[in-house]
Amino acid sequence: MEIINTINTDTNTLVKESLKKAISYQEYRAQVAIHKGNGTSSGPNQSEALSSYTLLNNSRMKRLDKTLKIDETVSEKFQEYHKNVSWLVLTESWCGDAAHSMPVMNKLVTQAKNIDFKVLYRDENEELMNLFLTNGSMSIPKLIAFDNETQEVINDWGPSPSTIINKTKEFKIAHGTLTPEFKKEIQVWYNQNKGKCIASDLLKLIE
Repeated sequence: MEIINTINTDTNTLVKESLKKAISYQEYRAQVAIHKGNGTSSGPNQSEALSSYTLLNNSRMKRLDKTLKIDETVSEKFQEYHKNVSWLVLTESWCGDAAHSMPVMNKLVTQAKNIDFKVLYRDENEELMNLFLTNGSMSIPKLIAFDNETQEVINDWGPSPSTIINKTKEFKIAHGTLTPEFKKEIQVWYNQNKGKCIASDLLKLIE
């Protein structure tokens, strides 16, 4: 998780304006389902690979939306949280990390009274995305936490859970590049972890 220490006025203004055109998680899910049916993906670039990822992600999110369970301790923390904030997520339909994390985000905000969960497509909002790069890259998903009372960005998270970030760093140091085998290992980890690490990371956004 990347903690924001200094956010300028222009950034806060851009996030505020971006929230006005953002869509709900339910609308996003509906749009991904349409892409799945059409054999397309979000974003300006279309390919068979991106369409395949979108199809797979639609199935993942559909499954997680139905089966995901949040730890009782985490759930209680979100139920007790009363700040009026928005979680704005930059993503694309083909993003595998987003397919695993966004259902967790949605499940968590349903526990809270005043967290508004909104979604924007990265490639349609490059100006905003460029303010929240990860090691210089437009990595997604990127969650931006915005305090609706103070009109300020208070935190951000992404593009993947802390355990995956650490595993990836260690693998790159040891092997120089990410192999197909490693990527399969990450998917296995996601399936076995069942959103627990993501929920734990996101809990830090409200502490």
